[in-house]
Amino acid sequence: MSGPTVAPLVVLVGPPGAGKSTVGEALAARLGVSLRDTDADIVAASGQPIADLFVDHGEAHFRELEAEAVRVALAEHDGVLALGGGAVLREQTRQLLSGHAVVFLDVTLRDAVKRVGLDSPRPLLIGNPRARWRELMEQRRPLYTEVARAVVATEGLTPDQVAETVLNALQLEKA
Repeated sequence: MSGPTVAPLVVLVGPPGAGKSTVGEALAARLGVSLRDTDADIVAASGQPIADLFVDHGEAHFRELEAEAVRVALAEHDGVLALGGGAVLREQTRQLLSGHAVVFLDVTLRDAVKRVGLDSPRPLLIGNPRARWRELMEQRRPLYTEVARAVVATEGLTPDQVAETVLNALQLEKA
């Protein structure tokens, strides 16, 4: 006999600057649950900022840590879960997301740049951040769409408006 199944109410995916953490906080407050961010889990477990993990150990090592953080969070967390922008790159992670209430926060380049800034420590945006962001989105958009139960365009919306749109898209009740 297995114990009760734990699953996040909402899993947020999207590129850097989509607002996963900010919208996640608003959603968690509205639903009366906690927010868990797998990037924060990785930082806490490794004791290093993500940018340092990339520099010191490489992207492949970071992706291993990320895949494990997502696996654990999906099994343990029953609130709102925000995933790092590249978590969907692994087939194994996409399979784990199957059946979950995943929402792709779709953001325009203009809004992402405003939110992320061009000099923040985002290792995958080093060089020409706008061009790199576009490349990431070309690669990842089909993967975000593949795992998403709902796609929410964030352009021109406040985090609270995005949270409301997510709740409506998933037909979730506020706390």
